[in-house]
Order: sequence, then C-alpha cells, then structure tokens
Amino acid sequence: MSQLFRRKSVADCEKDIAERGGLKRHLTKWHLTALGVGATIGAGIFATTGTAIVGDAARPGAGPAIVLSFLLTAVACGFAALCYAEFAAMVPISGSAYTYAYASLGELVAWIIGWDLVIEYAVGNIGVAIGWSGYFRELVSHFGIDIPAWLATDPRTAHAAVAAVAAGATDAASTYFASAVSTAPHLFGFPIIANLPAFLSVAVITVVLVIGIKESANTNNAMVLLKIGIILFFIAVGAFLIRPANWTNPALGGFAPNGFAGISAGAAIIFFSYIGFDAVSTASEEAKNPGKDMPFGIIASLVICTVLYIALSLVMTGIAPWNTLGTPEPMITALAHANGPPALINASRFIVALGAVIAMGSVLLVFQLGQPRIFFSMARDGLLPPVMAKVHPKYKTPYVGTILTGLFVATFAAFANIAEVVDLTNIGTLFAFVLVSLGVILLRRHEPDRHRPFRVPGVPYTPIISILACLYLMFQLPAVTWKRFGLWLLAGLVIYFFYGKKHSRLRGRAENK
Repeated sequence: MSQLFRRKSVADCEKDIAERGGLKRHLTKWHLTALGVGATIGAGIFATTGTAIVGDAARPGAGPAIVLSFLLTAVACGFAALCYAEFAAMVPISGSAYTYAYASLGELVAWIIGWDLVIEYAVGNIGVAIGWSGYFRELVSHFGIDIPAWLATDPRTAHAAVAAVAAGATDAASTYFASAVSTAPHLFGFPIIANLPAFLSVAVITVVLVIGIKESANTNNAMVLLKIGIILFFIAVGAFLIRPANWTNPALGGFAPNGFAGISAGAAIIFFSYIGFDAVSTASEEAKNPGKDMPFGIIASLVICTVLYIALSLVMTGIAPWNTLGTPEPMITALAHANGPPALINASRFIVALGAVIAMGSVLLVFQLGQPRIFFSMARDGLLPPVMAKVHPKYKTPYVGTILTGLFVATFAAFANIAEVVDLTNIGTLFAFVLVSLGVILLRRHEPDRHRPFRVPGVPYTPIISILACLYLMFQLPAVTWKRFGLWLLAGLVIYFFYGKKHSRLRGRAENK
C-alpha cells in the first residue's frame, strides 16, 4: 500500500530534467500573464454568462447580481491561485497539478490528478471549440456566408431542436438547428451531422503547437491584445447605453431576484469563465525565471480577468433586461436589446462576434498547449508509454502528445454537446484545485526546509479556505456530473494499475536501492 503513495521529491523532479533534458526556457512573465489571460477569457464569459444570469430548469439565475457571482468565484480561484503560485515557483517543471501532487501527495494521487486534468484541458477544450464554432458562424454570416446546419452542430443538439420545434418553438436558433436533420445527407440511413468548424479549429491549433512554443506564445500574445481591446470596446460602447433601471427593476425581482441561491448557482456556472489561469503552471519548465515569473503570471492573469468580467457583466445587465440574456451569445443579445443608433449597434454586434472568435481561438491554443505537457510529465515518470514524452528533434515540442490530444479534441468537438462538457470540465478542474491546495499543506510538512521563492501566506488556513470554497462550488453541480466524473476516474485507475504502476520510474529507483 505504501508504494501507491510514494512521493517524488522536488530534488528527484529536478534530477529528471537534468538527466533527460527539458523544454527550452524563454517565456517571460508577460508571456506567462498573456498565457493565463488567453486561457481564461474565452468560452465561459462569451457563452455561459447568459445561463448564469437567467438560470435554467434546474438552477435559479443570479440576475444583475451576477457581479457578486463573479466575485464569489474569484475569491475561490484566488485562494487556489496562491497555492498554484507556490508550487509553480518551487517545482518549475512541466506538468502543473500533476507534478505538484507527485511531490506532495504521492504517485497514486498524482496519477488521479493527471487523469483528471484531461477533463480540464482536453474535455474543456471540446467545449471551447463548440462555442467557437457558434460565434464563427455568426461572424461569417455578416459576409453573406451561411454554413449549413448539418455542418455546424452535433447530432444531439439537432434532434433536441427538432423536438423543440415540434412542441411549438419558433425562435431562430431552434429552427436553424432542427433543419440539420432534414437537410443532412444520409449514410446507411443515418443523417451525417457534425460540427465542422469546431473540428477544423482544433486541427489548425494543433499544427501551430507542433511547430513550437515560441511561435505559439507570440501568436497568443497577439490574440490576447486583440481580445482585450475588443472587450474594452464593448464596455466603452455599452457604458453609453446603460439604463440603471435594468439593475434594480422591481418587476423583474430587483438586483438579486433569487437571492443568495441564485448568486451561488450563478457562481457554479460561470466558474467555467475562470478555468485557464492555472494553465500558466503547465509552462513552468519553459519560463525564464520561474521563481518570480510564475507567481506573477498566475496572479496577474486572475486579477486582470476578474476586473474585465465585473465590468463586462455590469454593462451587459445594464443595457438590457436581465431576463432576456439567456442565450449562448448574451453580449450580442444585450446589444440587440439596447437603445441606441442602429448603425452603432450593428457595428458593435459584428465586433463582438469577431472578439469571441479571437477569444476562443486563444483559449484553444493555451489548453491544447497544456494537455500534451501533462502527458509529457507523466510519460517521463513512466506512468504513460515513453512515446508521450518524445520531443520533436527540430521544434523541441512534445509533438506526439500534441497530435494525439488534437485528434481526441477535434473528433469529440465535432459530435459532442456543449452543455454536458461544461459541467464535467468544472468538476474536474475544481477537484484539481482541491488537491493542489491540500498539497501545499502536506509539502510544507514533508519538506519544510525546501526553498520557496513564493510562499502562500497563512498556511494552513489559506489552503483550507481554498479547499472548502472549491468543494462548495462542486456541490452546486448536478448529480449526473458527479457520476460521469466518478466513471472517468475509475477508468483512469484501471490504466494505472495495469500499466502505470508497473512501469513507474520511481518504483524502479526504489527497487534498485
């Protein structure tokens, strides 16, 4: 039993890098901050905010109090960010929470975390790709290009739309997606329905990442600058269209129509908007000065995103009644309900659609960058086949893991449903946050004299608050999400006991002593 929880010391982690060679270090603190902002601002703020504001059949909405939902989630993520920052500065090795767990909680927990992070990065990116596809379709429609429904959605969404239309739905979205079933070509009697833009977006990003991290970092920096500029444009334009009565309209329940229950439910939904800041830690092995730059990049990206989210949600709920925003594109919907010059409104809608495409493209890049580097670390430890740690001789990137991740994400993005993907991503990420926070406490105990360039203040209380806050958000998620998460972890344990445990390099070291 003790073998399952054998720890890989920080010294062993550093020794592996020296023996096998690592990735090229050339990312500055500003590259890392852009990496975090690029990963964080994306599908969540553009696609899930409307549901958090209005609610759905299972959960109440936050209404204009969505700003408090963002603050609640930011607090939970802030405590977790401090824990990530200590580990990233102390263990500057590719792998993120996986590497941190290996050094503090032991091999079995590290495997569980590594397997769990597939949900955050790969499964999460499936949701991002699907959301990107919708905004891309909106964007190209301004140029007179109409993508057929059967090439822009998944089978489940299409058939659900057919049922909705049969029940009397007449909205444009239901009508469009329902047409996929009737217009799609058939193969062996089954309609061919797939989200082609989502598939192709992942394919392009995968090629960019195989070429190399430096090219990827420069591309991401450009995307982030454009994205922030467009978001600030929306805030600036929207500020002149705000009607303060929309924030406190008594006919709609006032500022917080569903009280703290709505605020909490909204926080659990918009947590997806904060997923990504921890992606900075997956590039720690490529940071020029990880001791100083990793904490800066993680915390700075979280602060920047929180400020933008609060401003964005204030404008969004100020220019339109909150109960009209329950769509997959709430920013565009808000502008559609705004009182202002038609030319300005139409131009703003186009720019927002363009901004969403850029934002989600940036997230696709960073998440696709993170997952292969976790596989890289796990393979280097012997828990996955050595081919996953293979570095391209020219580009010095983990190209095998990058290509396999791209194939997985692209295939499921073409056929998966975004609603199920988002909840599964949230629970997987929160679980990783819990274990990283616990790891800070345990590693302080196991290796108290280890040099820590950045130290979490108030240990053990700060990590404990992080754990409790993340668990609270996890329990706001549906029971079916917990079941799927449990099945995923069970599948991972089977792989560990049949392959990882037998090939562990840490086990080999112990037996050779």
